[in-house]
Amino acid sequence: MTSKEIRKSFLDFMSSKGHKIVPSAPMVIKDDPTLMFTNAGMNQFKNIILGNDPVRYPRVADSQKCLRVSGKHNDLDAVGNDTYHHTMFEMLGNWSFGDYFKQGAIDLAWEYLTEVLHIDKSRLYVTVFEGSPAEGLERDDEAAGFWLKHVSADRIINGSRHDNFWEMGETGPCGPCSEIHIDLRSDEERQQLNGRELINKDNPQVIEIWNIVFMQYLRKADGSLEPLPLKVIDTGMGFERLCVAIQGKRSNYDTDVFQPMIHKIEELSGCKYGENANSDVAIRVIADHIRTIAFAITDGQLPSNAKAGYVIRRILRRAVRYGYSNLNFQQAFLYQLVPQLVEDMGEAYPELKAQQSLIEKVIKEEEVAFFRTLAKGMDMLKDIISSINDHNAKHADHITQVSGKDAFTLYDTYGFPLDLTELILQSSGLTVNVDEFNEQMLMQKERARNAQKLDLGDWVTLREGETEFVGYDTLQTSTRVLRYRYVKQKNKAFYQLVLEQTPFYAEMGGQVGDTGWIGDVAVIDTKRENNLAVHIVENLPSDIEGELTVRVDEERRARIAANHSATHILHYALREVLGRHVEQKGSLVTADSLRFDFSHFQKVTPEELREVEKVANRMVRSDFALDESRHTPIAKAREMGAMALFGEKYGDDVRVICFGPSVELCGGTHVASTGKIGHIRIIMETSVAAGVRRIEAVTAQRADEAYYRMQDLLADMSALFNNAPDLMMAVRKYIEENGALRKQVETYMNEKAQQMCEQLIARAEQVGELKLSVFDGEVNPDLIRQTLPILHGRFTDVKFALVAATTFNGKPSISVFLSKPLTDMGLNASALVKSAAKHIQGGGGGQPWMATAGGRLAEGLDEAKSELIKTITGKTNELV
Repeated sequence: MTSKEIRKSFLDFMSSKGHKIVPSAPMVIKDDPTLMFTNAGMNQFKNIILGNDPVRYPRVADSQKCLRVSGKHNDLDAVGNDTYHHTMFEMLGNWSFGDYFKQGAIDLAWEYLTEVLHIDKSRLYVTVFEGSPAEGLERDDEAAGFWLKHVSADRIINGSRHDNFWEMGETGPCGPCSEIHIDLRSDEERQQLNGRELINKDNPQVIEIWNIVFMQYLRKADGSLEPLPLKVIDTGMGFERLCVAIQGKRSNYDTDVFQPMIHKIEELSGCKYGENANSDVAIRVIADHIRTIAFAITDGQLPSNAKAGYVIRRILRRAVRYGYSNLNFQQAFLYQLVPQLVEDMGEAYPELKAQQSLIEKVIKEEEVAFFRTLAKGMDMLKDIISSINDHNAKHADHITQVSGKDAFTLYDTYGFPLDLTELILQSSGLTVNVDEFNEQMLMQKERARNAQKLDLGDWVTLREGETEFVGYDTLQTSTRVLRYRYVKQKNKAFYQLVLEQTPFYAEMGGQVGDTGWIGDVAVIDTKRENNLAVHIVENLPSDIEGELTVRVDEERRARIAANHSATHILHYALREVLGRHVEQKGSLVTADSLRFDFSHFQKVTPEELREVEKVANRMVRSDFALDESRHTPIAKAREMGAMALFGEKYGDDVRVICFGPSVELCGGTHVASTGKIGHIRIIMETSVAAGVRRIEAVTAQRADEAYYRMQDLLADMSALFNNAPDLMMAVRKYIEENGALRKQVETYMNEKAQQMCEQLIARAEQVGELKLSVFDGEVNPDLIRQTLPILHGRFTDVKFALVAATTFNGKPSISVFLSKPLTDMGLNASALVKSAAKHIQGGGGGQPWMATAGGRLAEGLDEAKSELIKTITGKTNELV
């Protein structure tokens, strides 16, 4: 069976057993503060498991794109070094929400593996939770009993708490799990050693392929467990590993999931997979990482320096580094793999094909930028090696080790992994202080952990119920608190409240959360956590258990709504002016401004921006009324012209927002009609990444303020030109006159520099082999600096030096010039000036032949001058 056939067989089997087949959720998670990426198939069902969303389908199955590169599920460093870890992988899974439990899940798994896929039963083993006396948990005899229907007792293996007890996090739903392992070794190897001895022992041929989690407990903040009201089955089967078993291969990379991509990398690099261990690692890294990078971009996550974007950038750079160091790629190459990826996976994930051009452009731009960064890192490394070599040439105590701090700077700033730094240093007979490097790495991780540390108390439940959002229709209501908890982060303490009814919009979809009041306390923000609207307050309401009046800050909400509606109008206007290829790639809507990212492959010209603004403001003046459909089937919404954005997860029913010809799927808050926006003013257009542009705009009062600032600026400029009737002509005349005057000044300064040059040469005295000119007094340092290049052209074969110690408007400065014969002897003007500058409490530098420094202490000029004269004359005559 091909991988495509295997994926289809699983979904068809689960469908035949009454499961609703749902599409994969986006790999990049946007509205969950606890997760950056989907790292397990259950993520999209987390709110159902937590009881925050109703159960729509009691049985569900899917194939989910997953990414494990952050937090406790981080496989990044293992990828490439072995043949079975991946960053991105597909997880085949089936779920039961209050329907079947242990027996049903075990029977389904066994039937699919042995009767549909016809896997040899003698190669299968299962594990069950062995129990945890410390927590009062006994062995999962119930699951073991159900497995005895299918396997003999010697194939049921007790698993530890680490391997066989699954937890969503430090708190929340959890339970024992049962894993199915397969022994892929040859018959001869199996006869020599029983497969059960290799379960969970990191043997690449004896691997787990399916994990069945029995969620039956709730972990409290104090570590205690209580029964979960709704028992849940959550299963996950690694698609790539399953393909290994079915296709009779020895590693994931040998299957048709990866082989076409590996052949493409071989073609581009000229390296054959399987012939060299180092190049094999690189090929595996690249074949894996290109999938992660491309899918992240299709989900709307561009490489950047923050959060999820930083993780994607690290992955991309890791792939480039391996290509650079192991496959000898010297220029961008990853983007050339995208067409192969589209061919391999475009049928199952059509978003790849739809965004192929964007993916290629973003990746190529990132690669080109990183190759420049690698070159800078190489220069830094060469400087480190050169500095050590200079030291070793002059001193008996030879340095043989580069500091871990320097190696970490190369890693952190320039993307050099430690092994690449070690490899380059090895050719110079140097090593790295690895212990110091590891200390720096631990310190960085500790800083990151402390920044993210969040202490959560248990929820205090006052009453059961689900939150009803009423904020589309009203900004004030009477309600009660369902539950609350205490939270501490970065030494700041606050409370989170969940209400029975709430008019507060919780941050989502780029729109910030509402603020306002709950009873007698201020709501400082409203966040969305596990699909709950969580109201953040610094103190609890005095009547926490009673009826409370809650009220949204009306003026702030109105400004947010105006900016959100403006993003829809700008999206429509951009598509009208620039073309239908324009699609939203991100947005931020606040009370003060809006930001809108969109796909477009070149800078938007000022004329195009003006036209976009015109189209948008025509729609504002048309005062189109809000046409809102809150429960529209997704298929009908598409028929209406609404555009589903890649990287967003939509339900069967969606909310459609229409303003005249603008039709969008949106859950945010909006104005009653476009006239309420007042005016839209675009204040900035810039690039975010290759193929993605960004505009920033303001509306209503902020738009007025932007115009007022422009009027004030023009008025101030006009006043500078005596309120000239034609300001442009007055400015142009001023620039022309200023240019002419500047040329006169330059001519004058050149003449003065020539005079100064002759004066300095005339002052020179012979000191042994050296001709030395010393100058002090009141003079503009710019004149001295202009003189030095003239001296450079005059003295090419004579040992001539200048030391100038001058003041100008009370500020001291020193300057040094050294002719070519002196620099050839090893003298360095920049080093001399840096040393002498301490006497005038200043600093400076320059080139080996000329350098200057300014300072604050004029009284130190004589000492600085003396040091320079003594060093130059002493070194010159010593070297002679």
